[in-house]
Amino acid sequence: MDIRIGITNSPREINFESSQSASDVEKVISSALDSAAKYIRLVDNKGTIYIVPVDAFGYIEVGSEESRRVGFVA
Repeated sequence: MDIRIGITNSPREINFESSQSASDVEKVISSALDSAAKYIRLVDNKGTIYIVPVDAFGYIEVGSEESRRVGFVA
């Protein structure tokens, strides 16, 4: 699934694909916001770890879990 995190006061965003489910990502983010945590930790498909400060969140977009189609549909 695609995850896109917009950072406040920055024109760039963090964009990566993760094997975590949408509900898992939502739980991590909502528990961090509810508990006043300092950061969240997410892992992409290649094993790269992203640690993002909660104060820096502009927006978080969690894509669908469906895989993209490749090729032509007849």
